[in-house]
Amino acid sequence: MPTALVPIELPEWAWQRGEVREALRQRDMGAVFRHVQQYGGVSQARIATAVAMTQARVNEVINGRREITRLDVFERIADGLKMPDDARHLVGLASARDTRCGGQAFDLAAFPEVVRVYATQSAASEDIQQLATSAGELDVLAVRGLGLIGLNDSLLRSSLTRSEGQQVCRVRVLLLDPESPSLAARAAEIGESTESLSGGVKLAEARLRELSGICDLQVYRYKLHPTWRIIRLDDTMFVSVFDAGWEGHESASYKVMETPHGPLYRGFQRMFASMVETGIRTV
Repeated sequence: MPTALVPIELPEWAWQRGEVREALRQRDMGAVFRHVQQYGGVSQARIATAVAMTQARVNEVINGRREITRLDVFERIADGLKMPDDARHLVGLASARDTRCGGQAFDLAAFPEVVRVYATQSAASEDIQQLATSAGELDVLAVRGLGLIGLNDSLLRSSLTRSEGQQVCRVRVLLLDPESPSLAARAAEIGESTESLSGGVKLAEARLRELSGICDLQVYRYKLHPTWRIIRLDDTMFVSVFDAGWEGHESASYKVMETPHGPLYRGFQRMFASMVETGIRTV
C-alpha cells in the first residue's frame, strides 16, 4: 500500500506540546498543519491525502487564506491525523471511540442541528445580531453578561429596542450568583478577583433593569459552576463553553438549529428551563 494512503500518525509527545495544544484550542488548522509538517516530517501533499483535501486547499489553510468552520471537516482532519482523544476534545470533537461506536448518532447527515462552527463569538457576531433584530424570544446563559447584553455597546442590547408596532421581545437572562462559591472559583480560573467578578454581575443586573420598560424581561441568578454559555434566538442557539483556560467569548461557538428529533437543541433548552426554575429572580 502506498505510504500516501495511510493516515498520518504523530508521536504522542507532539500532541502534548504547548503550541500544538493552543492551535487545537483556537481551532487554527493552518497552525496544526504546520506543526504536523514539523513534527511528522510530511509534505502538504501527504497532509492533503490524509484529510481528503486538495494540496491547493491545504496550502490555503496553512497560509491563512482559508478558514475551517464546518464540523464535518474538523472531524475529517482529526481522523486523517489520528488525533488522540484529548486533542480531539480541544477542538470540540467527541472521542474517537465514541465516533466509531456511536452509529448514526455521530453521523452529521443524521445530526443536522449543528449547522456551523465559528472560531469565536466575534466570528459569529454578525449572524447573532441579524437574528436578534427580529427574534421574539431571547435566552442568555452567561457569567456576568456585560459583553452580551449588559452594556450599551454589547452584542445584543441594541437589538432589543424595536420600532413602534414591532413585537416586544421576551428576554430571560441567567447570571452567576455573585454570592455563590462558584463565582469565587470562576474568578480564580480566569485570574480575576472575586470582588471584580461579583461587581460585574451586579452591574449587569442594574443595567438590565433599565430594559424592563421596553421588553418582557426576567433575570435570574444560578449557583452552578459555569460550563455552557448559551444565546437562544427563537429556534436558533449559539452555544460555547467556559473553561479554566478561556472565557466564553473566546470559545468556539456552535450554531444549533431546532429540528424535529435533534437532541442538542432540546437538551440545552431543557437545561436552561431547569436553571430558571431553580434560580433566584432579581429583575
